[in-house]
Amino acid sequence: MTTMATPTQSTQDTVPVYNPKSESTGAKRAKSVVFHAAALVLTAIVLYPGLWMIASSFKPNSEIGGQNTSLWSNNFSFDNFVTAMDGIGGVSTLQFFTNSLILALGAVVGTILSASVSAYAFARINFPGRSIFFGMMIATLLLPFHVVIIPQYIVFQQLGLVDTYVPLLIGKFLAADAFFVFLMVQFMRGLPTELDEAARIDGAGHARIFFSIMLPLMKPALISTSIFSFIWSWNDFLGPLLYLNTPDKYPLPLALRLFVDQTQSSDYGAMIAMSVLALLPVLIFFLIFQRYIVEGVSTQGLKG
Repeated sequence: MTTMATPTQSTQDTVPVYNPKSESTGAKRAKSVVFHAAALVLTAIVLYPGLWMIASSFKPNSEIGGQNTSLWSNNFSFDNFVTAMDGIGGVSTLQFFTNSLILALGAVVGTILSASVSAYAFARINFPGRSIFFGMMIATLLLPFHVVIIPQYIVFQQLGLVDTYVPLLIGKFLAADAFFVFLMVQFMRGLPTELDEAARIDGAGHARIFFSIMLPLMKPALISTSIFSFIWSWNDFLGPLLYLNTPDKYPLPLALRLFVDQTQSSDYGAMIAMSVLALLPVLIFFLIFQRYIVEGVSTQGLKG
């Protein structure tokens, strides 16, 4: 009687399995180096204009523009900043800063008050034609500002408000910025309606609900609105150019234009130095409140 021998090797073929960890450390390091190098190059390209402006603020006028393309200068000086702080046209730089601050803070206060109240009406109050009015408000985002320049100017001229800050600020207090209203409406719609119902059961009206419940919960949206409103108003050039005629009422964007004279020599160094100084309030304002931007624009709110 014979006994069959049992095979000691499997007849199945071995299929190789790819292991991600088998990739060499050198290849991973090379990819990381290429990625970070590309990121640094793009960052340098984006930041170069700002770096050039800061470097040029310490250069004499003879080295700004022309054939001189070097970033740094051997004639390092603070003369441009001294000239910029002295002002121009008989108006001090401090006056220009004060004017810009009045317009920017006025725009922030007006936008916060009017946009939040309008957003509450659209998001929480059911009234006839709400959808139609909301759609008309959104449609104004498609209307270019340049289309209404002439009619607005005629209206303010007939009212005797030209060369005042009223034309620049009245729209902020009348919820004319549809973008901010839309931003707050979307944020309020993310808040649970049970909060309103509970407050209404306790006898609270719309004013109490708005000030005691909505506003505290809308902090991210309010801060985001403040940041964008401040920056847009601080950098506005066309509006003050249209409505302001007196130099002592000019904000910083118009004051910068005074340093450029087409008939005489232009002080580009002082203009660039004042531009650097004008960026500081915006930069500080942004750095303080930047963490609220994404949270406010995302409009997630609370989930009930």
